[in-house]
Amino acid sequence: MAGQRVFSGVQPTGKIHLGNYLGAISPWVAAQVEHEAIFCIADLHALTIPEAVRATYLRAKVRETAAVLLACGIDPARAILFVQSRVGAHAELAWLLSCVTPVGWLERMIQFKTRSAALESVGTGLLAYPVLQAADILLYRADLVPVGEDQRQHIELTRNVARRFHARFGEVFTLPEAMLRPSGARIMGLDDPSAKMSKSLGETRKGHAIGLVDPPDVIRHAITHAVTDSGREVRREQASPGVTNLLTIYELLSGRSREAVQAAFVGKGYTVLKRAVADLVVTTLEPIRQRYLDLSAQPEALDAIVVESSERARLLAAPTLDRVKQLMGLHERSRVPFPLSDSKEG
Repeated sequence: MAGQRVFSGVQPTGKIHLGNYLGAISPWVAAQVEHEAIFCIADLHALTIPEAVRATYLRAKVRETAAVLLACGIDPARAILFVQSRVGAHAELAWLLSCVTPVGWLERMIQFKTRSAALESVGTGLLAYPVLQAADILLYRADLVPVGEDQRQHIELTRNVARRFHARFGEVFTLPEAMLRPSGARIMGLDDPSAKMSKSLGETRKGHAIGLVDPPDVIRHAITHAVTDSGREVRREQASPGVTNLLTIYELLSGRSREAVQAAFVGKGYTVLKRAVADLVVTTLEPIRQRYLDLSAQPEALDAIVVESSERARLLAAPTLDRVKQLMGLHERSRVPFPLSDSKEG
């Protein structure tokens, strides 16, 4: 439905890659045309494993992420692109919501179980980050949140937290709906097609991921050495995960159907397929890389865009936070109008 508010975010860590572009960023670019769009560079979320994030690294990654998103087509004239830590309401609302969120809900989150299993000591932030994620969404009374199937649990938690707050204190939030990403947008690692392409591995493991701002020769090398199988040519029967991954990349970037793509390559060698995929990826990403380089060469202008957008986000978030505090007994009266005096009607 046109005119709804869309919210999403990305952590400024790791290497933003082709899978991120196909699964998240390109749908964001489309969403900003049809909806009121708010996109967050979630630097507070990056601190859930603080030993893995240095201060200088995080600051550089925030600026890099902003430049990449703008280069991909996020338009500050259409959408708000802001840095999470610049809007203090996120952390404040997260604390208020944590006071009504049962620990058992958080312990059941799949991502917490997966990530904590690999750690000797688990920080409170890792357990509580879904509450911060809920605060991110609920602050802006978002209608739609673009997510993959594996993130639906987080949207349901957000809805449950909002319902629990409403039952105890009164209604203030919009209950968000998941906006599922396009089918087939799950891109696997080039070096391990059994696992999803990863931002963290893309930064540390050569040949794993195709970075959105990688030079053409790096992209071609990664695709040329992508894992396929022991065969030599594309077959009509079920392809191996590695070949399927290459066909999926070609399908999504070309806009052609899977049937048409498979028909075009059946009987042709893997070298032909890889060359075609590499050509298409380079053609798609090179304009993004050039825009990214232009933006990165103007750090003051880039920072100004982020600061201005963050102020817009702060103004949108303030009435919601103020109303929450009023309902919880932290204010005698509201300082700012609620419902929001923008396109959202309460």
